[in-house]
Amino acid sequence: MNSTKKAARVAGLLYFLASLPAPFSLLYIPSVFMVMGDATATANKIRKSELLFRTGIVAELISATIFIFMGLAFYHLLKGVNKKHALLMLTLVLVSVPISFINELNRVAALTLSNGVHISGALDQRQLDALVMAFLHLHGSGLLLAQIFWGLWLFPFGVLVYRSGFLPRILGVLLIPAGFGYVAASFTSLVFPAYGHFVFNIAAVLGGLGEGSTMLWLLIKGAKDQPLAEP
Repeated sequence: MNSTKKAARVAGLLYFLASLPAPFSLLYIPSVFMVMGDATATANKIRKSELLFRTGIVAELISATIFIFMGLAFYHLLKGVNKKHALLMLTLVLVSVPISFINELNRVAALTLSNGVHISGALDQRQLDALVMAFLHLHGSGLLLAQIFWGLWLFPFGVLVYRSGFLPRILGVLLIPAGFGYVAASFTSLVFPAYGHFVFNIAAVLGGLGEGSTMLWLLIKGAKDQPLAEP
């Protein structure tokens, strides 16, 4: 018979693996390639380090793919607590995935334009470089949309963890403000962009406390050992 301890560790491992590429793809890659206010310098960086740029795209696609299986693992673990809440959690996870995949097309477009092989006769290099920068900015905006769902799924997840009885209630308490932080950061950046970075820093701290502590607990401790709810 499957137990909550084993299922929790599987879910925790997938949670960790889905999160692992994020700092590289979403933070390091933009910091390396984006030169704010200088489209030509940005495009030149992509041309000079194309493999690294491509690796960032692939890393995000891998992360989004693992996110699907993570959601399914948490649904399997928590559906016995409240099936409707678990289904809502899974739905919010799955909605974010196609947004992430489609958003990576913006970086693919930036990569294609930086080479300019197929359209060099239609546009000059400065115009191509400007489009590269435009698509990179679109990618950043797309992340804000995906981030809304990265926050929303934490609400039912936190409630389920709190009510589970086989996971510490404090983890559920910490997940709720983490979810609120991600959602608030997205909407602040969209509506009041001047304050977006400030709210994002707060969200990062809340996310580290909520998601980080939950991830570590699942990986190290798992859950109280009891029979897992049958389908």
